[in-house]
Amino acid sequence: MAESGSGAAPGASPATRDTPWPVGLMSEKIAAWVDRLGQVWVEGEITQWQLRGGHVYGKLKDLGQDATVSFTVWRSVAQRLTSEFAQGDRVIALVKPNFWVKGGSLTVQVFDISHVGLGELLERLERLRRQLQGEGLFDASRKRRLPFLPGRIGLVTGRDSDAEKDVVRNATLRWPGVQFRIHYAAVQGDRAAAEVTAGIERLDADPEVDVIIVARGGGDFQNLLPFSDERVVRAAANATTPVVSAIGHEADRPLLDEVADLRASTPTDAAKRVVPDVGEELAGIDQARARMTSRLGQLLTHETDRLSQLRGRPVLRSPERIVDERAEELVRWIARGTELADRAVVDRGRELSQLRARLTALSPRATLERGYGIVQLADGAVLRDAAGAPAGTQLRVSLASGRIAAVSEGDAAG
Repeated sequence: MAESGSGAAPGASPATRDTPWPVGLMSEKIAAWVDRLGQVWVEGEITQWQLRGGHVYGKLKDLGQDATVSFTVWRSVAQRLTSEFAQGDRVIALVKPNFWVKGGSLTVQVFDISHVGLGELLERLERLRRQLQGEGLFDASRKRRLPFLPGRIGLVTGRDSDAEKDVVRNATLRWPGVQFRIHYAAVQGDRAAAEVTAGIERLDADPEVDVIIVARGGGDFQNLLPFSDERVVRAAANATTPVVSAIGHEADRPLLDEVADLRASTPTDAAKRVVPDVGEELAGIDQARARMTSRLGQLLTHETDRLSQLRGRPVLRSPERIVDERAEELVRWIARGTELADRAVVDRGRELSQLRARLTALSPRATLERGYGIVQLADGAVLRDAAGAPAGTQLRVSLASGRIAAVSEGDAAG
């Protein structure tokens, strides 16, 4: 049973097994059908952008599924474009599909192309910026100090990119022993944010990595959008390892610059700020050693002079002289002490003789020696009145030498 060509254009003979169409006829039919589609607006991601002879040849990929179409931008249209385009850009384009009969391929001719949703993207980025700033992720107090000399540097960048070469070359020139652990990631396009985030998290989990550099060699606003993606920004904010942003674009700073612990203007600047210059450090060591040597020399000279001054003093030049002087002084003080002691003894002896003479003169014994006596009653009381000794009273009479007992005979006058 013969098959009919149900998809044939009106006026074409049905294609059957016995009467097949020539390939050229079928191609012409396809071209006619495609041509009837006319111009349409499409959205997608540029996966290839090549400029040859003023014309642009590239490929446009669907954002959600695996579908790609080739496109051409003729010179007349390319000259009117006001924006720069590159691989990874998300665009909307006015195109007209064309089927190339001779090659059997489908291409689209671009009549207009622009980056998609620029105003919307700017508004979304500003909202995200305010949100992150409100959370304190941009605060200077969160910035961590970079290590003086990192043992191993983590680098997130594009494979074989100029940014990778700049960082590695300049860091190695400054410190030849520096080591890297590189995570390659797309740095533009829809895959970039996820791959850069994964790179930061993987390097942060590596205990040997002391600092992480995220590097890209500049680009326009669209190309830098992955570095303002919330996933990338939060990965950098949550990292325990210091993060350096080296995107290399002054006009449009991505949000990663704000949350990173250090922002470098270029990948080369990142290498210079992360790795110290071995020549400068050696020069600094030489200067410090020279200052220490000079200071130590001055200190030794000063102390030597002090020792010389001390040794030049009489007390240290002839210490025995002080002993001799003190010995002579001691002898003088001993002689003086002896003299004063003897004089004191004589004076005290003289005073004692005078006191003894006065005591002798005032003593009752002197009176007794002149023939007087002291009459006492039996209880020892001194008798001063004869009336106090009636007849028969026992008396004791003290003489200059000894005592005698007596009996009162009463008052003789009576």
